[in-house]
Amino acid sequence: MSATPRKTRTAAKSSPLARRPGVREQAAQTTRDNILKAAIKVFARYGYDGGSLEKISKAAKSFDRMIYYYFGSKEGLYIEVIEEIYRRMNEAEAKLDLDPDQPVDALQAVIRFVVGYYRRNPEFVTLLNTENLHKGKHIVKSVRAREYSSPAIEVIRQLLASGQAQGLFRPDMAARDLYLLIAANGYFYMSNRHTLSAFLGEDLEAPEALAHWEEFVIDTVLRAVAPHPPLAAPAPARSRASTRPPAASA
Repeated sequence: MSATPRKTRTAAKSSPLARRPGVREQAAQTTRDNILKAAIKVFARYGYDGGSLEKISKAAKSFDRMIYYYFGSKEGLYIEVIEEIYRRMNEAEAKLDLDPDQPVDALQAVIRFVVGYYRRNPEFVTLLNTENLHKGKHIVKSVRAREYSSPAIEVIRQLLASGQAQGLFRPDMAARDLYLLIAANGYFYMSNRHTLSAFLGEDLEAPEALAHWEEFVIDTVLRAVAPHPPLAAPAPARSRASTRPPAASA
């Protein structure tokens, strides 16, 4: 008869992985990440209303109850999806190697990144379209939404300050306005590429069309930030009475 107690024998048969600290935590994080990744794809394809928890759990190879466990509700999951796509963009932007002392080159790099990111990540565009259809009622409940806009605007603010100090950029350009100009040009093109392709009778997703638009956006932005003399105020319109010849004297 073995002298080893029964409990000891049971423990000896358990997997070493189960006893390793953090294994359960890692498994839980993996499950959560898989759900989030699946939700991004499902919401991008079906929208918020059509993106059911059943579809998401099936795509994640998980269960509906796990969505409630990690995210609380469908809306809670959707809000984290929006936060996640912004976080990914910020993370990608942070990898840019920008030299603030070369503001023109650095600004061009930022523009290429933004325009290219929209092009390479159509799910980002689709999800933002969906949230705008809902008038942003979900993202306003996010406690992190403002955090994700700050780094992008701060990068532009630093480049603007450097360019303004060197006399390369106009002094009255605000970082917020420049950010919106770049984002609008990149986002609108990709968001409306299908309808615009039909309307214009050309494929806006063709490589040459995409390259042309990227260069056009760069040119547009650089013209917007370039220093220039103030425009002359238009001359006041003359009234009809002032254009009549003087009446002949009696």
